Amino acid sequence: MLIVKGILLFSQKLMALRGAGAISALAKRTKNNPSLLSISHSLTPKLHLISPLKFTPISVFQSRPNWGIRAVSEVASNPLSSKKEDEESSSPENWRIKMLYDGDCPLCMREVNMLRERNKSYGTIKFVDICSEDYSPQENQGLDFETAMGKIHAILSDGTVVTDVEAFRKLYEEVGLGWVYAITKYEPIGKIADAVYGVWAKYRLPITGRPPLEQIMEARRKNKGEVCKDNNSCKM
Repeated sequence: MLIVKGILLFSQKLMALRGAGAISALAKRTKNNPSLLSISHSLTPKLHLISPLKFTPISVFQSRPNWGIRAVSEVASNPLSSKKEDEESSSPENWRIKMLYDGDCPLCMREVNMLRERNKSYGTIKFVDICSEDYSPQENQGLDFETAMGKIHAILSDGTVVTDVEAFRKLYEEVGLGWVYAITKYEPIGKIADAVYGVWAKYRLPITGRPPLEQIMEARRKNKGEVCKDNNSCKM
């Protein structure tokens, strides 16, 4: 923009100089020819009308609405709204199966979020984060934190506990995706699938860049230290 403005100003000055030169030559000629005097007077005031162009800087962002800022401000005004909605959708009244999941596992959460999204239309799955401070083994068929961290666990509404690939198959069936794991009902496919999942369950912590289960358990005990002192027992 500065370069263009400079070129325009230079052009204006050049035109003014040329115009002044033309008037000077015309003035000399009027001495010999008085009839040209009226022409020179008519041209002179017009040169004073030429003035440098004035540029007003215009920002291309002035007319754009602050969509992003507005969206952030709306979320900031009610930071607990999305969390509250997730908790409500994770605890349907008429659930048919309960999924115990590791909320600190990034890869696991991708599948949990997918199932949670599907569950909005079914309301058949209750999601329980075993890493939550409020997790209670007594409310989940006695499954403590260490046991639940070992592999996937799901609890049917009648209290039956299912694990491994069967747990996934039951969960997927409840949200209209039973065909995904349907083949695992048949042998030897079922055993092979369980074996593959067993390898993943055994090494998922180092694969996802997390410390060994022993360190996670120790950190959890320290965080629950006050609870252990008050209740004489730790809810793990």
